[in-house]
Amino acid sequence: MIVLIPAYQPDDRLVHLVSRLSRHRILLVDDGSGRPYAPVFERARLAGAEVITLPANRGKGFALKTGFAHIAAHHPDEDVVCADSDGQHRVEDIEAVAARLSTSPAAMVLGVRRFTGPVPARSRFGNAATRVLFRIITGLAVTDTQTGLRGYPARMLRWLDRVPGDRFEYELKLLLRAARERLPVEEVEIATVYLDGNSSSHFRPVIDSARIYGPLLAFAGSSLLAFAVDAALLAVLVSLTGRLVTSAVTARLISATLNYTVNRTAVFGGGGRIPHRRAVPRYAALAVASLTANVLLLEWLTTATGSLAVAKVVTELALFLAGFAVQRIFVFGRRNVESGTPIAPERQPAGTRG
Repeated sequence: MIVLIPAYQPDDRLVHLVSRLSRHRILLVDDGSGRPYAPVFERARLAGAEVITLPANRGKGFALKTGFAHIAAHHPDEDVVCADSDGQHRVEDIEAVAARLSTSPAAMVLGVRRFTGPVPARSRFGNAATRVLFRIITGLAVTDTQTGLRGYPARMLRWLDRVPGDRFEYELKLLLRAARERLPVEEVEIATVYLDGNSSSHFRPVIDSARIYGPLLAFAGSSLLAFAVDAALLAVLVSLTGRLVTSAVTARLISATLNYTVNRTAVFGGGGRIPHRRAVPRYAALAVASLTANVLLLEWLTTATGSLAVAKVVTELALFLAGFAVQRIFVFGRRNVESGTPIAPERQPAGTRG
């Protein structure tokens, strides 16, 4: 097992962590910390770590992928546990993730915090908000979406390198891709540790929050775009024809075609790699079922509320989550083509700069 630690401008807490992990192979990636921090990395090297130095700061995701590529090239049969450099991951927690990884068939083992005790407000709120959004959009329950303590089996190294993202958003994209491909994810509870109010973090609240939440919103964006097109067409067609059912069918056919194209190429399908011969019949079946439910609910709610606008919003909200789950699992679900690993049924689980 290899412990991979990306680090940007660390202090001696990194050296202390390396010393306590000395029985493991340790790989540090210096993410362009600069000459003033060279003595810290030299002390870590003397404590037993291998150090890769990047010439400029590229971000946590880039540093992690640099480490994954190095391990794949030089130690391809080794599992990897990733930890942060600021001392907020205890050695015993790193060991716990490593132990679960060695016995688990999971594609990813997360060391998850429960956020008890004194936790900075931005950390508590940020993780809670992301956890709720992640569950709504993907259907996968992850207790701590922002944890940096993660374990990956050796077979996932090639897969890890192919997920895009160079900064803090990379780790969330790994979870999103795992949810999309229905890879098994397991959790190990760890201590919630924030030193000095998390002052060592290089997380930039505005820029990096946008990077993190962007991928989540991309999952919902396609459906929201289709909803907007559908609603606009419905309003126009009803005003022109006075026929609710005919207008709803026409609007849905047009918006569904748009939704299918965006989902296949950008959201679920990995650039359109899911063949039409498989996806189209499944999407069509979903569209028929959704249309039937949509028309029935729309007519009933329009009569009940006396408002087409209210009925439309309530109907779409009611069908949104079910439609997303069916598309993710049934229409655009696929094998893990990057790693060659069969996709298992989804389980519900029991600091560098940028």
